[in-house]
Amino acid sequence: MPSTPPTATSAAVFPAAWAQENTPVQQQPACVMSFNAHDASGALGIGADVLTLASMGAHPCPVACGIYSSDTQHIFGHQALEAELLAEQARGVLEDMAVHAFKIGFVGSTANIHCITEICSDYPHLPVISYMPDLSWWHQGHALEDYLDAFEALLLPQTAVLVGNHSTLARWLLPDWSHQRPPSPRDIAKAALVHDTPYILATGIEAVGQQWDNVLACADSILGSSRFTHLPQRFTGTGETLSAALAALLVTGNDLGLAAAEALEYMDQSLVNSFRPGMGASLPDRMFWAQAQGQGEEESTPLTKKD
Repeated sequence: MPSTPPTATSAAVFPAAWAQENTPVQQQPACVMSFNAHDASGALGIGADVLTLASMGAHPCPVACGIYSSDTQHIFGHQALEAELLAEQARGVLEDMAVHAFKIGFVGSTANIHCITEICSDYPHLPVISYMPDLSWWHQGHALEDYLDAFEALLLPQTAVLVGNHSTLARWLLPDWSHQRPPSPRDIAKAALVHDTPYILATGIEAVGQQWDNVLACADSILGSSRFTHLPQRFTGTGETLSAALAALLVTGNDLGLAAAEALEYMDQSLVNSFRPGMGASLPDRMFWAQAQGQGEEESTPLTKKD
């Protein structure tokens, strides 16, 4: 549970203006297209996105970009799908359905990054929520470096909000940081803005006591923050949960500041109610509210749009 109430101080002109124009027809779920890899454990990737988007009241349109070889302890490897197959999946849906946002996770190759960039360019009115996971498991020559460079050059200019762990984003966007103090969320936001990404949501920032801070920022200011008590378990799939929840909340008409606060609260509750199905990390329970409903508890509705 949060140790302090989430704050959302941003006027968030861009997302508010977008949400007003793109909120879906009443009584019809908003559609979010997710570009991500498939993970058979359900901890990461497409499975995590589908569960989270559905839990938040959005309709997921999952586009598989590759396949993880993994369990709840390790990622052993990854095989990217061909860009042509990715394009066929996405174009078929986009020509048939009204999609309201794109959510981008790990897409596996520079070819897939080029493909997704072209798709997003064809729908410039749709917001792109990008999540950058920790890819330190990837040890295939220069593949990781090439992937990060391509993402930085091609997908960051398409991205409305970049989500990621503070240290992961700092290592990626500020590799030559030389100050004694660690980079602040605003420092990371300034580096993201160089590539035309206006907002970042950085998680896992050490705070006083056994607490972690999570900060929504732009280059000019801190727009909101939520502080939570550190939980002792090791988790996997946390960032996937947060970024997908943020995408779902934005397409249901929320202002960015409110959407970020709600998404962080949802992530925290998913971790508080986590479970450990295997011998490795605990997984967020992305449907925690449904279990509570089955037990007849009072607070049993999913977090969706807040009036």
